[in-house]
Amino acid sequence: MEVKIGIQHASRELVVETAEDLDTVEKKVAEAVAEGVLTLTDTKGRRIVVPGDRIAYVEIGGGVAGQVGFRS
Repeated sequence: MEVKIGIQHASRELVVETAEDLDTVEKKVAEAVAEGVLTLTDTKGRRIVVPGDRIAYVEIGGGVAGQVGFRS
């Protein structure tokens, strides 16, 4: 699952590919905003830590990859 995290005063967003499900990620984000730190583990085993008070937005879900074409 792809998770995009916008961080205050940062020009780029973090994009994390994680094996965790939607409900788990949503719960972790809510706890981080209320209590302090968001910690996610990506699919390669790396741990990402973001201060909860700096989170501007979080987009949870898979993107639509591979769509190419023209619409008329």
